[in-house]
Amino acid sequence: MRGKLRPLSKMHERIQELEARLAKDSHNSSRPPSSDFPFKKPPPRSQRQPSGRKPGGQPGRCGVIRSLVDDPDQYVIIPLPGTCAGGRGGTGIATTGLAERRQVVEVVIQREVIEYRIVSGTCACGRAQRSTFPAGIEAPVQYGPGGSAFAVYMTPYPLRPYQRTAEVLNERAGLAISPGTLQRTVRVVAARLEAPVTAIRDALVAAPVAHADETSRRVNGNLYRLHVLSTNRLTACFPHPKRGAEALDAFGLLSQFVGILGHHHRSAYERYQCLHAFCKVHYLRQLIAIAERSPSRPWATDMITLLGQANALSARSRTRTLRRCPPATASTCGTATTPSSAQPKPAILPVPAVPAPAGASHNPRPATSCGGYASAATRSCASSPTCVPFDNNHAERDLRMPKLEQKVSGCFRSDTRAGDFAIIRSYLSTLRKQSDDMFNSLVLTT
Repeated sequence: MRGKLRPLSKMHERIQELEARLAKDSHNSSRPPSSDFPFKKPPPRSQRQPSGRKPGGQPGRCGVIRSLVDDPDQYVIIPLPGTCAGGRGGTGIATTGLAERRQVVEVVIQREVIEYRIVSGTCACGRAQRSTFPAGIEAPVQYGPGGSAFAVYMTPYPLRPYQRTAEVLNERAGLAISPGTLQRTVRVVAARLEAPVTAIRDALVAAPVAHADETSRRVNGNLYRLHVLSTNRLTACFPHPKRGAEALDAFGLLSQFVGILGHHHRSAYERYQCLHAFCKVHYLRQLIAIAERSPSRPWATDMITLLGQANALSARSRTRTLRRCPPATASTCGTATTPSSAQPKPAILPVPAVPAPAGASHNPRPATSCGGYASAATRSCASSPTCVPFDNNHAERDLRMPKLEQKVSGCFRSDTRAGDFAIIRSYLSTLRKQSDDMFNSLVLTT
């Protein structure tokens, strides 16, 4: 009889496993929202509690309006009417001064053709002389730094295809430019940006906290990975055919990095001799899945609450309200992730299976222990002067736009195109984070 029940129990386990797999979506796993079933709306993913305030501007806020400029490009003076509006028939109305002024801001995109001419002459000694063109003027007709910068500004950053960018430049600026010319321009600009991007990479190696992540890309029909290492002020992208250790070693930054590295708890990152901080948002999703699957066990909900409190403390640290987490709270976070025999242990961290106690179910108990990863799992709420974010959003946001570019263009046609995109994207993303003028920076670079 026992031999017959054992296969039934295994079948029951398999059914539960398949049901749990079908119940996973973007709110309780790492699946993207685009993979959700279109006719099943998942519960809200945000763990924030409603504030009770109405949406929109709050009472007492200071509004922002556009101010008049002191030096407009054009003046339009509206004269007085020919007759008086008082009805007495007066016609001699004298202008006494400015009554009011209003301004209209227009956007004008037009080309400017600059012709360089050299002259010839004859010296007193009888030798013929010619002046020379300035450096960079090499072809009979070519695009200047502003045109090259605008071509790059309109393609890799806003993720517009070359064909559409060429159409915009032709229709609005009168430039008869082809998609092939745009591609060659991007290639030249990427070569000139290698030195600034190298400086960005060197600054990332010296950063106290950085975040790493990767996403898939198609390059010439093959599956590649776009790796990123970033902070709130720096971005470095790197394409590679591999995902794991080989790609990260070729990236060449993590082997030199000595700060705190935030990532999604992948073994390829843990090979490096730096401090690690795991993304707690992934833990939250797994806890949500456990709480939905086993509502009779309250530990998953308690852990969700605890991580939410840790997130609030991390946010206060980022605003410098606190320099570090209070020691009492830090010890509470550490205690919550240590082994305990008084409660079931959550299987949310990759640690060896904890054997079940005598008389318990044949299923091993999930483990709340972080094992050797406890410090990395709770580093964002640890008592440390270095502010470590609760999540890995810095890296994920830097990969969001390249992922959108894949939807626009489909894939890169060559390894060179993928490398050029990574260089330009690293440069422009860094400029945007530091609130620099991207267009003028490209003009100076090109």
